[in-house]
Amino acid sequence: MKISKIALAAAMSVALTAQVKAADIVDTAIEAGSFTTLVAAVQAAGLVDTLKGEGPFTVFAPTDEAFAALPEGTVEDLLKPENKDQLTAILTYHVVPGKVMSSDLSDDMMAATVQGGEIKIDLDNGVMVNDASVVTADVAADNGVIHVIDKVIMPQM
Repeated sequence: MKISKIALAAAMSVALTAQVKAADIVDTAIEAGSFTTLVAAVQAAGLVDTLKGEGPFTVFAPTDEAFAALPEGTVEDLLKPENKDQLTAILTYHVVPGKVMSSDLSDDMMAATVQGGEIKIDLDNGVMVNDASVVTADVAADNGVIHVIDKVIMPQM
């Protein structure tokens, strides 16, 4: 009887584990609920499959409030099909290849982005990425990590 209870518990554990779906960068952002604008932008730019890919990726993810703080009409303009290249450049500027945890950061380090530019990490007054503050660090995803930021950072274009 004891052996069958152990076997049943093990089988239930395996079944429950199989039901848990992996959460990639996109699914993690959707589940968080505070990145609806970012997710819409990722969809408009055609980057969903990329950010659901193997990675790993480090995403500095602006909140909905960060997008709302942009000048009026900016988000709407960026989401237009004719502005897809500019939107893609802005979004990929928020992504660093590899999985960079907060413990990997050092003051005044520069990190190359997928867009091709560089972002600067400043640790003097909390964690800053360019002029954005990291408000939540190390949100794990199966294919990388998300660091939540309070501003949309813009590449030099």
